[in-house]
Amino acid sequence: MNKIDGILNINKPAGWTSQDVCAKLRGRLHIKKIGHTGTLDPMATGVLPVCIGKATRIIEYYDKDMKSYHASMKLGLTTDTLDITGEVISENAVRITAEAGYAVQAEVSGNAGTAEHAECSGKSRDTENVLTVSAEDINKAFKEYTGRISQIPPKYSALKVNGKRAYDLARDGKDFELKAREVLIPSNEVYSIDAENGIIEFDVSCSKGTYIRTICDDIGRMLGCGAVMTSLVRTGSGYFCIENAVDPEKLVEMADEEIASLVIPMDATLFNLGCIELDSRRAGAFRNGNPSAAWSWSVTRETGFDELYRVYDRISGAFLGIGRTENGELIPQKVLI
Repeated sequence: MNKIDGILNINKPAGWTSQDVCAKLRGRLHIKKIGHTGTLDPMATGVLPVCIGKATRIIEYYDKDMKSYHASMKLGLTTDTLDITGEVISENAVRITAEAGYAVQAEVSGNAGTAEHAECSGKSRDTENVLTVSAEDINKAFKEYTGRISQIPPKYSALKVNGKRAYDLARDGKDFELKAREVLIPSNEVYSIDAENGIIEFDVSCSKGTYIRTICDDIGRMLGCGAVMTSLVRTGSGYFCIENAVDPEKLVEMADEEIASLVIPMDATLFNLGCIELDSRRAGAFRNGNPSAAWSWSVTRETGFDELYRVYDRISGAFLGIGRTENGELIPQKVLI
């Protein structure tokens, strides 16, 4: 296949790792430089942007893109991995009612959330030893779990602790702690409540580094009954949406021309960056890694991303790369032509 520099919007199948997707595409495209923009757990499906060729050099610029997910969680269950695939730590029968419960102290084993999540609402235990949670308190818990949230990542995660993956340490039974970190969750809304089976579906938008498994665990603690993630679909990641994502198994069966038609140009996906145009002389200087003074360039779109701009040749319209403005100069960051 001819040389490709761009991004493919892949719909990752369940059971595949993100690296499995990249390996499949390397084999089909015969291109070594391929990388994804954000890991999805094997059980998860959905949007996985895969950068090819020179596009692997712009992966870092997707860091501030917001992600969106459709997920489900089961009440009354906790596991070591915080999802349905892990070993069960605790299990309780849960009844969901329409009436609000009352504040109780949570006693659910597993990965701890933030300190404020220890005090829960909406749980009571009736004479049949069944935990009762109200639909009202479920909706309230999701509403409260928005904004800037302090999350403790799952121990079964790819984060590194002293050079080793956390999930490897967890599997070996090692004792270690992961520090809480702040994430941004602009919206977190209940989609449906299956009262009979204790399943809640929800839609969430969040910043990079947010663990949906931890959202399920934390909200389970807030409700006082525990919860695990049972399914996860990434529906969006910055520019990319699931409606336009392609199944990798179908893609590898396509003709070269059809695959080429699905490759998205690099600059189109960097919508958070502004745009600057250079005249031909300064465009040549940019290609050589030289800065340009403010008088020689024109801003055609302001940036919303740390003074970073997509840079174009004003005459040819060619996308040259990424530049940063500093002290009245445009400084090349990534020359991509």
